[in-house]
Amino acid sequence: MRGRLRRNPHNCVVDGDTIWLRGQKIRVADIDAPETHDYRCASEKALGDRATRRLHDLLESGPITLLPIDRDEDIYGRKLRIVQVSGKSVGDALVSEGLARWYGAGRRPWC
Repeated sequence: MRGRLRRNPHNCVVDGDTIWLRGQKIRVADIDAPETHDYRCASEKALGDRATRRLHDLLESGPITLLPIDRDEDIYGRKLRIVQVSGKSVGDALVSEGLARWYGAGRRPWC
């Protein structure tokens, strides 16, 4: 799927690793970003807010491409996709900027 984020009811950034695009909830498959809703400490919330803003900026900067992985959905029904903008991984950008980490075996604490 290709597209741009463009603000409308079907496109938005939920947090640093989850977006809605064309009415589909998508989890950036290769990263884990700090929580902004179910956070465990103030520093996790602050870092999660920064990751969310940065993901939004990245998605607004060019054409979005979604690449499938070996699983289609997670247990919450979100589509699992590698997300690229202008051919570059948003996961790489967020990890290199210290706003996310590579996804491992589930949720690990940020505090």
